[in-house]
Amino acid sequence: MTANKNRWLIALSAIAIHLSIGGAYAYSVYTTPVSEEMGWSPTEVTIAFTIMMALAGSSAALFGKFVEKSGPRKSAMVSAILFGLGQAGSGVAIAVDSLTLFLLTYGLASGLGLGIGYISPVSTLVKWFPDRRGLATGLAVLGFGTGALITAPVAANLMTTVGIANTFYILGSAYFVFITLGASYIAPPPEGWMPAAMKKNMASGKKVFKKDLQQLTSREAIKTKRFWLLWIMMLINTTAGIMMISVASPMAQEVVGLSAAAAATMVGIMGIFNGGGRLGWAAASDYIGRPNVFLIFFLIQIVAFFTLPLTTNVILFQVLILLVVSCYGGGFSNLPAFIGDLFGTKQLGSIHGYLLTTWSLGGVFGPMLVSQIRASTNSYTAVFYVFLGLITLAFIVSILMKLDIKKIERETRKKQQEDEAVNY
Repeated sequence: MTANKNRWLIALSAIAIHLSIGGAYAYSVYTTPVSEEMGWSPTEVTIAFTIMMALAGSSAALFGKFVEKSGPRKSAMVSAILFGLGQAGSGVAIAVDSLTLFLLTYGLASGLGLGIGYISPVSTLVKWFPDRRGLATGLAVLGFGTGALITAPVAANLMTTVGIANTFYILGSAYFVFITLGASYIAPPPEGWMPAAMKKNMASGKKVFKKDLQQLTSREAIKTKRFWLLWIMMLINTTAGIMMISVASPMAQEVVGLSAAAAATMVGIMGIFNGGGRLGWAAASDYIGRPNVFLIFFLIQIVAFFTLPLTTNVILFQVLILLVVSCYGGGFSNLPAFIGDLFGTKQLGSIHGYLLTTWSLGGVFGPMLVSQIRASTNSYTAVFYVFLGLITLAFIVSILMKLDIKKIERETRKKQQEDEAVNY
């Protein structure tokens, strides 16, 4: 019986899945060794990662309804097969010296498995944690952000001891095992399930839990204004974060004269803020509300992008970059809980998939914008001001989101009062 399952073990299962697929972000450790051993150019090797990242968000959208229909266990198993085979298959591509096969395995198969695996456990977690949605999804997405921190040193060590092909075989097998273990326990709760403490607090009136705005299907959700407001907010937040991650080291060296070693240290700390932001901001959202968290994201980034071109202080420059990266991570962890608040949990996985298209687009737009602006102006100053404009737009959109939510809440209360009057 799913009602007898421990929801914290459900969360641990989700973390196991996300830790495994999060290993994809460690790709940079493979680039130089693969290029040198195979004679493929770094650009050719990087194409595999580009394909995988492009497919991660788009496959989440494409297979969102499949995840909802099949349930988290079957979906996670599909992810285990695709991602595990994709990673292990990359070893075969290395062994037979086939760049095409490498693009098909690491790029195509792993990308599809990554997208499906990312959304598989999230809607289930939201249903198991109606009282702590932000914390629960933050834990899972923290796992995704942490995956690279674990995989990178392990992969680097394995490549020097057993070779590149064997490294992919070992890691592909390990990913398959861990995702399968997570899939074996994860399951949705019974309809309308609530933890005992939440029931007790509601019955006593000790604590009031806000109801979801509406219960909508994915088809109904994409016809609403608030879906597209959230889509714009996520696209801009994601684009800004990926832009910063893609050029943080050379940017800090050029703008404030940070040394290469210090810049490398900063990049490592960025990973901590990316992961910590996912958990911290998500947990905070349970208390201050998801709309307010996104408002704070954009206020922080307005201050950051306004200040970055003006400061020569090395510490302040790095702090501002770290704050932008924390907002990037926090956006991803708050998204599933925000979807539940706005559209209910009926088809949360499918709606989540549609909104993750911003992940793929942000991954293209962020690096592209910064490289083109830097190339045409020979400076990062214009980059800061372009993103200041984009973030200001996102801040305005987040205010419109709050107004739209309040409008729907007023309409819902009015309808309830009218229904009560008719029944009376």
